[in-house]
Amino acid sequence: MLLGALRVAARDRTRLSEVIATTSRFGLDVLLARLGLDPARHDPDALPFDLPARTRQAMEALGPVWVKLGQILATRADLLPPEWIAEFERLHSAAPRLPFADLREQVEAALGEPPETAFARFDSEPLAAASIAQVHRAALADGTEVVLKIRRPGIRPVMEADLRLLAELAAMVEATNAEARRYGAVRMVRELGRDILEELDFSNEGRNADRLREDFAGDARVVVPTIHWAHTSETLLVMDFVEGVPPRNAATLRQAGIDPAAIASAGADIVLDMTLINGRFHGDPHPGNLLCLPGNRIAMLDLGLIGHVSPRRREEVIAFTQSIANSDPALLAETLRNWSQTDDIPSERFQSVADRLVTRHGGGALRLAAILGDIFPVLREERIVLQPDMLLLFKALITIDGVLSGIQPDFDLSAALRRASSRIVEARLAPERWTRRAAALALELDRLGDDLPRLIRATTRKLESEQAAVTTDGIEAAIRTGAGWIAGALALSGLAIAVAMRLG
Repeated sequence: MLLGALRVAARDRTRLSEVIATTSRFGLDVLLARLGLDPARHDPDALPFDLPARTRQAMEALGPVWVKLGQILATRADLLPPEWIAEFERLHSAAPRLPFADLREQVEAALGEPPETAFARFDSEPLAAASIAQVHRAALADGTEVVLKIRRPGIRPVMEADLRLLAELAAMVEATNAEARRYGAVRMVRELGRDILEELDFSNEGRNADRLREDFAGDARVVVPTIHWAHTSETLLVMDFVEGVPPRNAATLRQAGIDPAAIASAGADIVLDMTLINGRFHGDPHPGNLLCLPGNRIAMLDLGLIGHVSPRRREEVIAFTQSIANSDPALLAETLRNWSQTDDIPSERFQSVADRLVTRHGGGALRLAAILGDIFPVLREERIVLQPDMLLLFKALITIDGVLSGIQPDFDLSAALRRASSRIVEARLAPERWTRRAAALALELDRLGDDLPRLIRATTRKLESEQAAVTTDGIEAAIRTGAGWIAGALALSGLAIAVAMRLG
């Protein structure tokens, strides 16, 4: 098998043998042939009907790196057909629960003492387990109920070895498969490695929680568990225990005294604020990572994966929703072009996609799951590949749209967008935003002011050297133009400084 020819260091050969054995056990040799890695032994066109399911099962058996890869592929509906997406969406990171004796040494090293003395109460029986971590409950000295998220011992070297193997495999696939080159397999694995190494450091998740809590400090509907930094480190995360009801169905919420309609409305407001105002969003808002609390509040958990939306992307997302709501295919085509991963797509293909989407969804209720469910097959047909940052955002939006529609069947994002419009305008006009911009402008113009004497001298020398070659009118025009620029720069500088002082 060509997979065995991967160039790996001696330290990774044992793990490579495990990977090869697992792929063979699940009968994935034919998939390797399809990727161009084992063409001599199998017909790449003879794909068994259950190959997506077997691939998903193999990924679960191989562990967290491969599960994470499958979860990323689940966002690539622009590349993969529905049956593969459906299987990859079923990927989970459940794992057998370890006896606490296997975790004790690592926990004591992180805490500097046994958990029985660090906490007023510690439960040695795990509350939950996943492939990367195991969760235990405890109580602080003041009675605060907390949970300990403990990284599984020895998991980091295995995951680093898997990332090295995947990087080598991606390079081989790109060398033998034109589609893999087009879709950027190497870059996808590189980004996977970056995200996984960040998630392995639990202090990153703690910082994510702090940032999201700060983002929603003025919204009582949002709950983000407090991180207890005195006990938190790379391998251990200690945060408040939150008890609530997952937003899986309306009946369960009503039984707990929670209004499904209020939760749907709050959830829509929260996701729009995250994506269009704050530029920072929960990357995996499925019901297992959300809890509904009394008072129609929503708690966000498991914040290891956070997506970011640049100011430019926020404008584009607004344009995307407006183009569909207003039946504007020209604006939609322009937005899709901005999101394309390649620049060699003819404009007519973007316009074709936009026309079809507006025909199906324009002017009606804005149901993101349906819109995005339609857009990906059309993108595949037109061979348009989206930028990676848009895929995580779309995946999060589809997920939350499905959650909210599940508890409120007539949920329509259009109403939430109308509510969000005033918040978006307010955020754009916020004094702190303009203070930063004015200060940056003032610094740049101050630098320009320092350069003005040199620029004037250079302009004067240039005019003197070319005096014989130009008319007097030309010189006067050049001087007037230069003087205008100088005066304008000085005026703008003064204005920027005044604005900064006023807003500060």
